[in-house]
Amino acid sequence: MLTSITPLGEQGRNRKWATTVAAYFFGSVAGGAVTGLAAGTIGWLVPSGWRPGSVATIVAVILGVVALNELGWLRVAAIGKRQVNEDWLEEYRGWVVGVGFGFQLGLGLVTIVTTLAVPAAFLLAALTFSWQWGMLIGATFGLARALPILTTLHVTDPGRLALLHRRHDRAGRWAKVGVATAVVPLALMAVIA
Repeated sequence: MLTSITPLGEQGRNRKWATTVAAYFFGSVAGGAVTGLAAGTIGWLVPSGWRPGSVATIVAVILGVVALNELGWLRVAAIGKRQVNEDWLEEYRGWVVGVGFGFQLGLGLVTIVTTLAVPAAFLLAALTFSWQWGMLIGATFGLARALPILTTLHVTDPGRLALLHRRHDRAGRWAKVGVATAVVPLALMAVIA
């Protein structure tokens, strides 16, 4: 889906890439905020007597499992089968496509989930026991989820599109290592806290 919204593709649909991408960012942040709000509210509703004594330990375990999964030491199958509807690309205006795709991907859990980092983000939102912090974590997730679309900025001809596909294929492995590398220090900080 990411490489469907490029300057080349949007030009062929008589739309502006910047407008579609701005709407995509808005939708993704909003979708993440909605899921984060829901997760934070669920945590907020948990009576204080039922809350775990050491949230930091739970956070460390969650982040450790994410790291193990990303490094391939733990195998968790993809969750879900649904993807955004690519027919929208031809049927709707760019801003509608941007908001719609962004919102669905920002929600995080309504399309195919290939990494445990996605549900982990919302588990962490719930563990804040605060709808406000949950919403902030979700919005941050949505923003992070939208950022990769910026890699399509220079796709103005078919050759650059092919190059982008090759780069994404090569980067997939390093992205998993990057996620694992980022969560290990967070897990350690949680244990220390």
